Amino acid sequence: MSQSTWPILSFLIFFPVAGCLVLPFLKEEKTIRLFTLVVGLVEAALCLPLFNFDMTQQGYQFVERAEWVKDWGLSYYLGMDGISLLMVLLTALLLPLCVLCSWSYISKRVKEFHFSLLMMTSACIGVFLALDFVLFYIFWEAMLVPMFLLIAVWGGPDRRYASLKFFLYTLAGSTLLLVAMVAFYWAGGTFSIPELSAKTYSFKFQYWTFLAMALAFAIKVPMFPFHTWLPAAHVEAPTAGSVLLKMGAYGFLRFCLPLTPAASQYFAPMMIAISIVSILYGGFVALGQRDMKKLIAYSSVAHMGFVTLGIFLFSLRGFEGALMVMLNHGITTGGLFMLVGAIYERSHSREISENLGLGKYLPAYMFFFGLFALSSLGFPGTNSFVGELLVLIGAFKADPWIGAAIVPGVMLGAAYMLRLGQKLAWGEPAKAKEWKDLNTREWAYFVPLAILVFYLGLALGLTLRAMDPTLNRVLDEFRSRSGVTATATVPETHLSLALETNAAGQAHKLPR
Repeated sequence: MSQSTWPILSFLIFFPVAGCLVLPFLKEEKTIRLFTLVVGLVEAALCLPLFNFDMTQQGYQFVERAEWVKDWGLSYYLGMDGISLLMVLLTALLLPLCVLCSWSYISKRVKEFHFSLLMMTSACIGVFLALDFVLFYIFWEAMLVPMFLLIAVWGGPDRRYASLKFFLYTLAGSTLLLVAMVAFYWAGGTFSIPELSAKTYSFKFQYWTFLAMALAFAIKVPMFPFHTWLPAAHVEAPTAGSVLLKMGAYGFLRFCLPLTPAASQYFAPMMIAISIVSILYGGFVALGQRDMKKLIAYSSVAHMGFVTLGIFLFSLRGFEGALMVMLNHGITTGGLFMLVGAIYERSHSREISENLGLGKYLPAYMFFFGLFALSSLGFPGTNSFVGELLVLIGAFKADPWIGAAIVPGVMLGAAYMLRLGQKLAWGEPAKAKEWKDLNTREWAYFVPLAILVFYLGLALGLTLRAMDPTLNRVLDEFRSRSGVTATATVPETHLSLALETNAAGQAHKLPR
């Protein structure tokens, strides 16, 4: 681990909070928006020192650690590796874009909205950087309140139902995560995530803690059948809330595999099966949607299925694909949600039938929509193509049947996005004759995302170099502690796990 000479990670986490402390003293709505935009731009600028990240190191960098509650083993412990680096950069980039896309849409309680947005960003970054389990849990829970408020206060007509469902689902997952956290402290004597990851636990202990953590993260991803809160939350949330509503798969890589390697291997076939169902289910349901935002929400279920599938293939290509899909999902789906928000400000409807024939009257809008739609379906040369391709390579290498099972999901992605694009561009009757094309502010938040679509699709070498050392470390540690060889397939390792013995000489058996 490399220590930080100055607390850059703490600055990244708490600078938005500092912005929140200033907001109560601002009166004019325009001043509030401009101030929050400046905070977002400065937050993005604070990420510049992160480009000193050493891409040859496998461990954590920019580490900050201070005793918090010594008797309980609590510490203020932050660090960054190749996984969290990409997620933090994405979150910091999205903050000013979310401010811009909400500029005219949010007209009530403007100060409180931007307060919630800044707190949400701070909590998201904290989740990616925390290396103490309790600190991670605090940030994890801190995301719940501002997200609940974003949906409940500034959401659509069914915002109360959507916000309550979101709150109950995520609270249930958080409770399970709390149980797992206490169990690991009881077994490992520390809350330090790296120290806990270095310890060995019995298979029975791993079995139950994996189930608790996996359920918590599966709800947050979300995976089928825990996905039902997502469409309602996405549809009712304001555009900025939909863009930032992405988190859960990170937990599988950071916690489940390092802390419970044997149980992760044991449950891999189940997780792979659920991931395949999520891909196919999300694609089929998205194909039948009439509401644009709901269609994109169900496409998120399918895309996140690729993420969890890639993780539980236990291969470098699978890990790379999973992380790339996570990163690109924030860019592409975030762009699509912003496009829906932009057209809603013109038509006051998210129904496909109310937004037909835009190609002739809003060419700039349709250019960006076509670009993000092609990215979403994994068109070669765009960012999403790389992630899905890597997952497909990992799936076919693990078992051709797994690869074959997800091919229909790729085809469904093309079907629902091309159908949506065709109707928006050339559908009749056209209703956009009096609508104005994209303004300067809208260009300002679509262009950066469009650049990333092409950059990550055509020149992804730097991104892979940043993530590969960390992914290799996670994979090597997982294989050494779970007994998985580099050449074993998922079915083979799962079968052998039931026959091998653990360090105590006892066979891995289901706990009674």
